[in-house]
Amino acid sequence: MLGRTRAVALVGLVGHPVDVESHLAPSLPGFTLVGLPDASLAEARDRVRAAVTSSGLAWPTRRITVNLSPATLPKTGSSFDLAVAVATLAGAGLVDAASVAAWVHLGELGLDGRLRPVRGVLPCVAAAVAAGHPRVVVPRGNAVEACLVPGAQVLAADSLAQVAAHHGAEIEVPDVEPVHDVRTATSRGTAPDLVDVLGQEDARHGLEVAAAGGHHLLMVGPPGAGKTMLAARLPGLLPDLSEPDAVEVTAVHSVAGTFDPAQGLVRRPPFEDPHHTATPASIVGGGSGTPRPGAASRAHRGVLFLDEAPEFTSGVLQTLRQPLEHGELVLHRAGGTARYPARFQLVLAANPCPCGNAVGKGLTCTCRPEQRRRYFGKLSGPLLDRVDLQLEVPAARPAGAAGEATVAVAARVATARLAQLARWRGTAWRTNAEVPGRELQARLRADRRLVADLDRAVDRGTLSLRGADRVLRVAWTLADLEGRDGPRRTDVAHALVLRTRGHGA
Repeated sequence: MLGRTRAVALVGLVGHPVDVESHLAPSLPGFTLVGLPDASLAEARDRVRAAVTSSGLAWPTRRITVNLSPATLPKTGSSFDLAVAVATLAGAGLVDAASVAAWVHLGELGLDGRLRPVRGVLPCVAAAVAAGHPRVVVPRGNAVEACLVPGAQVLAADSLAQVAAHHGAEIEVPDVEPVHDVRTATSRGTAPDLVDVLGQEDARHGLEVAAAGGHHLLMVGPPGAGKTMLAARLPGLLPDLSEPDAVEVTAVHSVAGTFDPAQGLVRRPPFEDPHHTATPASIVGGGSGTPRPGAASRAHRGVLFLDEAPEFTSGVLQTLRQPLEHGELVLHRAGGTARYPARFQLVLAANPCPCGNAVGKGLTCTCRPEQRRRYFGKLSGPLLDRVDLQLEVPAARPAGAAGEATVAVAARVATARLAQLARWRGTAWRTNAEVPGRELQARLRADRRLVADLDRAVDRGTLSLRGADRVLRVAWTLADLEGRDGPRRTDVAHALVLRTRGHGA
């Protein structure tokens, strides 16, 4: 006899509907699972058998073959347990085969028959709905997350017995305690206010420009200058995520296991600040089988802050070049290839030298010249060439005056962002930081005098051609903050100063 239902396989953030077929033959008892399952999925044979018998159902004494189709698509994880179980029960005639075939089943089974929550339910349910299968059974711990998908008809279940009874099994459903979803969810507390930063007018202005245009930022200054405080306040300056962005960001955090469904979709730009001992896999993603998203993807549409950036390993810093250029991460592993979005704003903070005393009055630097070169040499030229704003942050003054609050600066940022959305409507770009240099130069072709300073900087070797394009992007952002239709020569000169830390302009 045959039983059939559906599940969903995730490859990166892309969900692929999978047909789960069960064939029961009158032969020696056995259980074979085919269709490129990974190790955790292959173990479903033992979990399903124990869960079925613990639920009070008879395990079929036949030769059972379960196929996961398409067979060429790698399948990973324990979210197929429930689909394998109900397909087997349908093949044995213990549940209604037509009812089982009409639903998508997601969830891990415990040996006692209870359903356990799994990661990635949001993109899985979204893929099922998009494929025309809106009816989905999920563990109760994933129900809130699954209901975030428009058009989904969600059935939350506590146990396999409850699902079997829903599909017509003659079974007494025991009253069991649901398994709660245990995750390390990211905090979505109120962002700190910019008014807490005393003085540092130039750095505050650079932060506003970075927020307005989506530019990457490097801050170099002595310890205690306020670099970390400024970086932590950047997400508060950014506008709320659009609906498509909120769904995409939430899907990333669902796969990563850092999403709290009780708080709804992630509608504020995320903030990730990994420690400098982080490995490349923790930043860009990794793990056995299909790689999981790392900090760079969890910061999608938000901020990735690397404090004490030169203390990170060169391997970590160099892996950021791909997402900075393309806005996504492509992870190639033996178990498959996964793509994760990673269009974040990179903020780097660094001391001027290892001891941090190379600048400032009354301070004595104890670093040797080769130590300074080695320290800052971690930030390679190709990496820094992709950072639009590079600022010197001087030591903070005790009597520094309080500046504007976040709400005032965020209002100007929102106005500038709206101007960019209107300018680039009909294209794939939303902020000035995403626009190719050829497009920006084409709009200024009528007046080459605007970029005369850039031409001279390129001739002197102060800027690369990529750097010149990025200066133009900042110049357009400065014009947007002033409410103008395009940059002036003073904007280009100002952007060049912001790009070169005040040197070589």
